[in-house]
Amino acid sequence: MIPIKVVSGDTKPAPRSPAASALQYLKPGALNLAALPPLSLYIHYPWCVRKCPYCDFNSHEAKGELPEEEYLAAVRLDLEQSLPLIWGRKIYTIFIGGGTPSLMSARGLDRLMSDVRSLLPLDGDCEITMEANPGTFEAEKFRSYRESGINRLSIGIQSFNAQHLKALGRIHDDGEARRAVEIAHANFDNFNLDLMYALPTQTLAEAKQDLDTALSFAPPHLSLYHLTMEPNTVFAKYPPALPDDDASADMQDMIAQVMPAAGYEHYEVSAYAQRGRKARHNLNYWEFGDYLGIGAGAHSKISFPHRVLRQARFKQPKSFMEAARNGNPVQEEYEIAREDMGFEFMLNALRLTGGFEPNLFGERTGMGINAIEKQLNAAEAKGLIYRDHKLIKPTELGMRFLNDLQQMFL
Repeated sequence: MIPIKVVSGDTKPAPRSPAASALQYLKPGALNLAALPPLSLYIHYPWCVRKCPYCDFNSHEAKGELPEEEYLAAVRLDLEQSLPLIWGRKIYTIFIGGGTPSLMSARGLDRLMSDVRSLLPLDGDCEITMEANPGTFEAEKFRSYRESGINRLSIGIQSFNAQHLKALGRIHDDGEARRAVEIAHANFDNFNLDLMYALPTQTLAEAKQDLDTALSFAPPHLSLYHLTMEPNTVFAKYPPALPDDDASADMQDMIAQVMPAAGYEHYEVSAYAQRGRKARHNLNYWEFGDYLGIGAGAHSKISFPHRVLRQARFKQPKSFMEAARNGNPVQEEYEIAREDMGFEFMLNALRLTGGFEPNLFGERTGMGINAIEKQLNAAEAKGLIYRDHKLIKPTELGMRFLNDLQQMFL
């Protein structure tokens, strides 16, 4: 379906009487945002060398030569056709995800970044992150990425243990994992390492060894994820032998002790950062900011003064490229209903360990905090949140039972 091309969210006729309020012309349930939130850009690169058995992202195994030129042309068309939704708005962060974006040629990445700069106003301090997998690291190519404007890498290490990497279906070994971090260190002063724990047959000692190895590189940012069995994955169909709940809890407790002692702030459920190194792109998600998503399967959330729009692109690369050429890359589009806005905000904001100011709820949703007063009272009574007039945040208990806490606002 074609994106709705409006500059303002209020498309009703202007009132005839100067004394009349424009708000009386809004449809029932319309929002009233005093200001639009920060805007980020997400770009999806859908191919990978091999689909990992735990992965539920929109990724497709590369078979033969990738249609890179054709795909990047479609991404540019997608961006051009999306511009009316974001006229005049500056981009504060960019994230190129996948799939495996580091399969992209240096020339292709340079073309992509040139297209973005020619079409969008970027903030002077724009954070530009690219996902990369160790099996695709070439020192010269990553130097070219840096020259094209990438200023932050997010590296999918997952483990430094050869046995666990094999169990996860990764295409790299432990040596390549270490080499990837060394190349990142040489070319970027800002990067993230992704690690997973509670892996098949993993012991507490092995989980700590992975963490200690990662910390030995002093990464500015670490993302630490508990392996989960996502629907429609190979692991969901053929579950491996995983550590039990007690062993997984011991690993979580170990992480909670080691990371602060190493100088990292736990600022989001799975994210730890050195001072000044929080992932600004991800923070914009958790604070219910806006993002334009382009490329196969990408999602968008775009605010207007009186409504908030969500979009999803066609997932299959071939379908996306064809749809973009036909001027219609958006497969699904809808406005977030007013009654769903509180849940949508809390689903994101409750991931922040430091919580949020109550005023942020109003700024992002166009509603007063009293819209979720009943749910807040219930969560507070169960000891899942702490709140006062300046702050709402999940308690330690709330973080441990985050899914239950989030669902209270559904």
